[in-house]
Amino acid sequence: MTDTRIRLFREGDWDEVVALEERAYATSGLSEGREALRSRHRASPSTCFVLEHSGGFGGYLLALPYPLFRCPDLSLAEEDPARGRNAGSNLHTHDLAIAERARGRGLARRMQRHLEETGRAARYRTLSLVAVRGSEALWSRLGYRARPEIGLPASYGAEAVYMAKPLEPAATDPAAASCPRAEVG
Repeated sequence: MTDTRIRLFREGDWDEVVALEERAYATSGLSEGREALRSRHRASPSTCFVLEHSGGFGGYLLALPYPLFRCPDLSLAEEDPARGRNAGSNLHTHDLAIAERARGRGLARRMQRHLEETGRAARYRTLSLVAVRGSEALWSRLGYRARPEIGLPASYGAEAVYMAKPLEPAATDPAAASCPRAEVG
């Protein structure tokens, strides 16, 4: 897939990111708007990525450190970007969206793998997310476990489910033997 590249956000990406986010979530009432999205990015710019595919914008992934079993409220922007740097050992996938023209090519999975590699390198122990619009089965196939007992902000709607997975250290990581497996349930 030489025509596909994952990179960090640039200032010029925001119009396409906001437009894709609105197309993906507005009809379900889950769209956050530009300022909330930018606040997630400000909380952790090194874990937010843009997908370039076939010479154009192909999607994005926003992830930020967040305490395990908690998640951002869609109706609120992140108030303190420094809070994310002290959120512990969990990296929360806040949003992953693939542009319509790039769907069906396994690019969401590729972006998720990229996030896992980034998380391992930064020594996060778990990944979490909130599955919306019936995506729980997809995330389960990628190793996430549903945690329906975890309460979510009302902004996610009644069908949303919190999910988490341990982020195993890389097999070649010499610290792997001394790093206990994270408990996500």
